[in-house]
Amino acid sequence: MAFVRTTPPRPVDPRPGTPSAGESSVGGPLLWPVEEPWPHCEGAHLHRDSGFRRSPAEVRLERRVRARLHRDPRGPAFTPEEEAVRDRNAAVLGERRDAGPPWPAECPVPMLPVAQLYLRDIPLLRPPGQSDLLQILWCPYDHAPDYKPSTALFWRSAAAVADTLATPPEPYEADYPGYVPEPCLLAPEAITEYPHSLDLSPELQLAVGDWSRWQAADVGVDSSYADCPEEFYDGSLADAPGWKVGGWPPWDRTDPYRLNCTVCDARMVPLLTIASFEWDGGEPRGWVPYEDQAAAGGSRAGQDPAQPTRVEVGSTDNVQLYVCPASPGHPHTDLVQ
Repeated sequence: MAFVRTTPPRPVDPRPGTPSAGESSVGGPLLWPVEEPWPHCEGAHLHRDSGFRRSPAEVRLERRVRARLHRDPRGPAFTPEEEAVRDRNAAVLGERRDAGPPWPAECPVPMLPVAQLYLRDIPLLRPPGQSDLLQILWCPYDHAPDYKPSTALFWRSAAAVADTLATPPEPYEADYPGYVPEPCLLAPEAITEYPHSLDLSPELQLAVGDWSRWQAADVGVDSSYADCPEEFYDGSLADAPGWKVGGWPPWDRTDPYRLNCTVCDARMVPLLTIASFEWDGGEPRGWVPYEDQAAAGGSRAGQDPAQPTRVEVGSTDNVQLYVCPASPGHPHTDLVQ
């Protein structure tokens, strides 16, 4: 870990980089055993006429070119290195197009790495048995009923991986550029957050909605919250935004409801939040790391500092993965919020 991020004073903050398979990352290479089949999605893929549909390699190249031209607007449309990458991509795509039509999507579809988390970096993980590594992938096509990528997760022991798969298969195309995570290093940080006001008991909901209590606490709450002090609570104290392991769910789309294991009926618990943004673009609300506060309102190399992973699901929503606390072998589920 080459640098530190410090959120004032309260998840895991991804930052663009070039991670290796031996590091925790978002969108980076996975420590995947060469003898183990790469995960493929065999589900039904929804076809939306987005007008996008580019390969992950094309998405990454376009991002790279845009970032360079942002730094140097007078630069060439493509550098020699970028032209070489473009030609290689075109050759691969040409071979695949010759093999068959791009839609319907080939099935099964190779999944894309979303996150790799080592227990040494994220002690909050509770892996089964001797596992010390969590790997999460998804299919970059929309799936019913919520128009979101289908996810898969794997626990493994890093020491048990002798030979790593060097070149995993990739899908022919992605439904949307936000389904292609940008490789990011992680700067893990343990924080304190509180439940969303909708998760509180009726008594506590009354308490956080009592403006006189906030005034008496003398915490410098802006008077604009006088009519709705619970908005200050939800925005500044509850369910931290951004990528995080564990934590409280952000109830934005729905009221709170239980997710039960389909095998044993145990109440499932949050494992990971895959966030579209690390903080709200319009109002940072104190969740912006000190090191990013100066850049929080603008862009850095053509990229929003609040979106280092370039992941975007739905209308800038979050995908939360839930697991069964009774058995990690039971199917996980996900929830868009």
